Amino acid sequence: MAAAADSSKPPRAAVVPARPLLLALPFLSLLLLHLYVYSTSSRPAGLSVTATTVASTTATTPTTVPLTPSPPSPHIRMRRSRYRSYDDYLRHQLNKTLDPRLRRVWATRDWRRKVDAFARLFAGLRDEGLLSDASRALCVGARLGQEVAALRQVGVRGALGIDLAPAPPLVARGDFHAQPFPDATFDFEFSNVFDHALYPDRFAAEVERTLRPGGVAVLHVAVHRRGDKYSANDLLDVRGLVGLFPRCDVVRVSKVDAFGLDTEVILRKKGSSRRRRRRL
Repeated sequence: MAAAADSSKPPRAAVVPARPLLLALPFLSLLLLHLYVYSTSSRPAGLSVTATTVASTTATTPTTVPLTPSPPSPHIRMRRSRYRSYDDYLRHQLNKTLDPRLRRVWATRDWRRKVDAFARLFAGLRDEGLLSDASRALCVGARLGQEVAALRQVGVRGALGIDLAPAPPLVARGDFHAQPFPDATFDFEFSNVFDHALYPDRFAAEVERTLRPGGVAVLHVAVHRRGDKYSANDLLDVRGLVGLFPRCDVVRVSKVDAFGLDTEVILRKKGSSRRRRRRL
């Protein structure tokens, strides 16, 4: 007869096999991705963006993006014909933003390289007086927030980003065609996604609207170079970009080598500012 179990020993806790949980993770990720895309693509044709409170930013009323063509420009070639609706455009952009492979690359291999490169850029702009540690800074189309991390690294603590897909704590959800911020919120705005704008005039108008008088916008663009399959426009001449900013003066247009983009455009919003204005 077998010996009776020792009742003085506590019962062993049940062990859940780890392998089934690991196998289930990809399916859970795909489910969450599907739910997110569905929630972002179920808006009406005229996009309505509800402002999100980020840091100390005050929420504003929703802004609607009209589905009317941008004014024609001989310097900007549009690719609008591929999109049947604004939601179709958003879904196409999210295919890149939420691509698991790309997000893994952006968060690992590319992260330190790009943060360091952006930090050198922003440190130089700060040395020129175009940016300061006290600036409220916005990165437009920031994806995972490498630009935001770089700004904070050089001392600009009031930096944040917006993108169609949020990446907390650096990037909040927001559409650059309808920024979720009040007028004159930021001292500094940076973007390298102008080619993704379906409505370039709306993109520019939102930057001008949310910049404070005297505020600086820095845009990295590709001129005379076709973007990738997610680009909505091709910039044929830098005059096409500058012409969209009637409320800004041009500080500088120069060549750069910035992750496939070749031209840097620096603009300053017209109006009074306590900072000394650069002589153009």
